[in-house]
Amino acid sequence: MNKSNTYLSIEELLSIPAISDLHMSEDGQRVAFVKNTADWEENTYRDSIVIYEKDKGECTPFTEGTSPLWSPDSKRLAYLSASEGNSGNQIFVESIDGDGRLQVTDEEEGVIQFKWDPSGKGIYYVAPSPESEEIKKRREQYGDFHRVGKEHRNHCLWYVELVEQVPFQLTDGRDFHILEFDVSTDGEKVVFMATPSTDGEDNQNGELYLLYRPTGELRKLEGDKVVGGTVCFSLQATKVCYTSSLREKDYYKTHIMDSTLEIYDLTSDERIQPLLDFDHAVVPIRWTAKGILLMWQDKTNYRIGLLSEDGKLDMLGGTEDCCIMEAFITGNGSHLAYRKAAPNETFEVYADSEKITNENGLLRGRLTSNREIISWNSRDGLEIEGVLTTPKDMEWNKKHPLLVFIHGGPDWASFPIHSSCFNEKYPVELFIEKGFIVLEPNYRGSSGYGNNFLKANYRNLGIGDYEDVISGVDALVDRGIADQDRVGVMGWSQGGFISAFCSTYSDRFKAASVGGGISNWVTNYVNTDLPSFIRMHVGDTPWNDPEIYAEASPTTYIQSASTPTLIQHGEKDARVPLPNAFELYKGLKDMGVETELVVFDGMGYSSDKPGIHRAIMEQNLSWFLRWLVD
Repeated sequence: MNKSNTYLSIEELLSIPAISDLHMSEDGQRVAFVKNTADWEENTYRDSIVIYEKDKGECTPFTEGTSPLWSPDSKRLAYLSASEGNSGNQIFVESIDGDGRLQVTDEEEGVIQFKWDPSGKGIYYVAPSPESEEIKKRREQYGDFHRVGKEHRNHCLWYVELVEQVPFQLTDGRDFHILEFDVSTDGEKVVFMATPSTDGEDNQNGELYLLYRPTGELRKLEGDKVVGGTVCFSLQATKVCYTSSLREKDYYKTHIMDSTLEIYDLTSDERIQPLLDFDHAVVPIRWTAKGILLMWQDKTNYRIGLLSEDGKLDMLGGTEDCCIMEAFITGNGSHLAYRKAAPNETFEVYADSEKITNENGLLRGRLTSNREIISWNSRDGLEIEGVLTTPKDMEWNKKHPLLVFIHGGPDWASFPIHSSCFNEKYPVELFIEKGFIVLEPNYRGSSGYGNNFLKANYRNLGIGDYEDVISGVDALVDRGIADQDRVGVMGWSQGGFISAFCSTYSDRFKAASVGGGISNWVTNYVNTDLPSFIRMHVGDTPWNDPEIYAEASPTTYIQSASTPTLIQHGEKDARVPLPNAFELYKGLKDMGVETELVVFDGMGYSSDKPGIHRAIMEQNLSWFLRWLVD
């Protein structure tokens, strides 16, 4: 079958590889990265490490695994991969010259993350603490049970030498949960971020610790800030760079964007904030001889830059519209690798500004949609941006059925890159082929638009979101390209919540698809693994302020609901638990509204089976064709 001049099928969309875990050797001669691909025969996703060698000018498959890290001498590659007898991934090391593979760890629950000792003689890693003997005996006597909020298996820091392969715990007996860490260039110091437990509620209590390995001395870096993201040592190990947020009684009211880049001087205990006037959340990647490599979101672009000692921020990776979602730089600051997507393209890997992959070759000869940034004013005058997706041969004098695709988060955004990049649930390209146009609004609360915009949805969930969405719909109707009688809305997680709100609060939508969405904020508050997320946005608990919870809940408006609604939900979704789906489904059924509920067994937020994602896409395609086209 000749597929030229046709759109990618759902299976083809889900087969586009996802690239991640970039790491460049310190000599700048090799780049390792991971390609995640769908194995349709086994109905699973597979992670494969690929190596680019500059002298050969080509990429070569290496092995199955994730998290590849080059050794300090650039001659060996360490990575995580499955092993027999354990439930998690273990650390393996291979020499590039083919001297064989060495399994370094044998942790029962697997390794979470790791870094090379700068000497190359060993590896630091984070793994869950061993299960206590008390709990083992209890299981033998009574069976399995746990006390909620009291029995955590924190992630601990370990070190293992490659010759002896006898790991020892560096944080033995310490009652904290390690999130991120970095190792000094002399290998003697480790700085790490830790919270009191694995409970996501403790993320607001993140602290910095400094460990001196030769003596085991542990020092907490006192401060009044909440730390998060990554942490980086300076080359001399005298300073530490990280992201911090204000720690105060109403911390969640400030939200994440009040975070800022901070540098802690270990010799003087002084802190400086080198980017005080920078209204973007910044992630430090690595401290090099030429400065600190940073990454940040700028509206619908992601940027990287090098912050020098004098406070100057130099852009890297080009200044054009693009998304650079991942980057790595060598310690001398001379070699840089990153993953970048231009508008209407999928991600490619670049090494020292040279494109070394050809993932967009999968799109050549096929029809693809066109994505552009548009803007409009919401009801209160706030400017909202969004991504409008149309066919390249768009008939601008014709009214089209419109689908509003709402991103999750809300601290996230939609981007004008190929629709497969962050989307395994909605077949945008197939919708375009069937005659739809698609609008993805970056509603208030979306990231990349600065502090005030991010906080504009505080105590304004639901109605504020609806106004941002419907004003975008009206803008396209007024332009004469959208048919106001054929408008649908869809989204997952926070996007599912907004879709549910739109479907019950308004009669403007002819069909809706609610994926993993919140239907009742009280129901979600008492079932979710992260109730602090809710307090962040509404400012209080449902017991102290029931009115704001009711106002923001789609089920509050169920008696006026009339929109046919497809509900899709993962059975094991911990963030937005399944009772949300049943509450919306039962309410719509009782009101006589056409609705279907699909529960995906064993699935959380997303699935590890491409077949499930194909089913989700096919269900959405047929649902909107039924109500907006057929």
